[in-house]
Amino acid sequence: MQTAPASASYVLGLRCTSPGPLPLTSLNQEPRQWLSRCSRYLSSVCPFCFYVWFWFCLGTWLLYLPCTWSIGLAAEPGCFPDWYMLSLFGTGAVLMRGAGCTINDMWDRDFDKKVTRTANRPIAAGDISTFQSFVFLGGQLTLALGVLLCLNCYSIAMGAASLLLVATYPLMKRITFWPQLALGLTFNWGALLGWSAVKGSCDPAVCLPLYFSGVMWTLIYDTIYAHQDKKDDALIGLKSTALLFRENTKMWLSGFGVAMLGALSLAGANCGQTLPYYAAVAAVGAHLARQIYTVDIHRPEDCWDKFASNRTTGILLFIGIVLGNLWKEKTEETEKPEDVRAEN
Repeated sequence: MQTAPASASYVLGLRCTSPGPLPLTSLNQEPRQWLSRCSRYLSSVCPFCFYVWFWFCLGTWLLYLPCTWSIGLAAEPGCFPDWYMLSLFGTGAVLMRGAGCTINDMWDRDFDKKVTRTANRPIAAGDISTFQSFVFLGGQLTLALGVLLCLNCYSIAMGAASLLLVATYPLMKRITFWPQLALGLTFNWGALLGWSAVKGSCDPAVCLPLYFSGVMWTLIYDTIYAHQDKKDDALIGLKSTALLFRENTKMWLSGFGVAMLGALSLAGANCGQTLPYYAAVAAVGAHLARQIYTVDIHRPEDCWDKFASNRTTGILLFIGIVLGNLWKEKTEETEKPEDVRAEN
């Protein structure tokens, strides 16, 4: 069976049964190697650490970034995004990513035992009992609720509605070849929630295209990710878009990319975005095109590298949103003297 590339373990949280002491010399290693060793070390000391070690988790970034896009677009013209909201949603992303992984591993404990990459996860390995995992999940969700209660009533209701998606998306791989779509609907909920947290309610003209673009983005990166496990998934009867698309994967991903860029352009137009935003959308398009064109779907290590590069994609768009919003102030300032001269 295929195993995940070693560099992926800091995100996947793979345990090492006997990691030994964590020497200070490991700090001189590359950051990803050091994080990988920390993850394995913490998990061996306390199995629950597997579900806490998500500060550096790429999945947390992919959950958080759509929130930042929405918060950035909701900012007043000429202003930076609300830093309090960014920090609040960052905390929430860490907690909910951890809770999502706990739920996923609870549902998949029998499947995880059969896959080399996941066999050592604490629940699958029997290091954490079902009762203990329920108690731990309750703690994670309680802390996440504390974050949610800091928002307005509209956003609290919207955040609570996402729990149905969080609880059920791990089941989708059993019943449909489109579990990546279910993940996209779940992971990009922040594209709706971020705007409502700032503005008090959602603006469908902005939030729905933004949400749709995030779903398309997830279909791209998670299909690439799923190609790592397609052989194991086929053997144990799990489904994915990787198994559905097969050799047509690049054609499908190209379609998702075009849809994502179109939706981002529509969202920007509906909230009056400016040149830096559209430059960032173009950069995102170029980044996605390179991913899709160069990915080797038959090499798990290359699939991992392309998947991991999507953090850069999301950050590029966020920077474009911030600069585009600041550009609005400059545009208004340059227009005012012209308006005065016209009146004279």
